[in-house]
This record gives sequence, C-alpha cells and structure tokens, in this order.
Amino acid sequence: MDADDFLPRRGDSDALALLAKQDLDPFSVSELEERIAILTAEIERTKQKIFKAVNHKTSADALFKK
Repeated sequence: MDADDFLPRRGDSDALALLAKQDLDPFSVSELEERIAILTAEIERTKQKIFKAVNHKTSADALFKK
C-alpha cells in the first residue's frame, strides 16, 4: 500500500483542483520552472499508469478469448 492510498481521490479537497486554483503571482521564475518540471514528471507517471492499465486489459482480454 502506497502513502498515496490514504489521500482522497476526488472531492473538495482534490489536490489537482487546489493546485489549479493556486495564485502563481507570488512565485519566482525559478519556482515556476521547478513547478513545471514536477508537473511534467507527474504527467509522465500518469501516462505510464494508463499505458500499463491498457496493456494489462489487452493481455487479459487476449487470455480469456482463447
């Protein structure tokens, strides 16, 4: 079990919604660049999860169609 399993998946406390609402004006250019790097890494992690889920489903479908 990951620590992320304890975080809410949806709702008013949704981290993505809070992140999207955050005022970016107080951040410096370097802080914004760091934020972009972190978000880009998270996007890649999410894409990998989607790929694995689709690949797993395709493998399962192929197994049960035989």
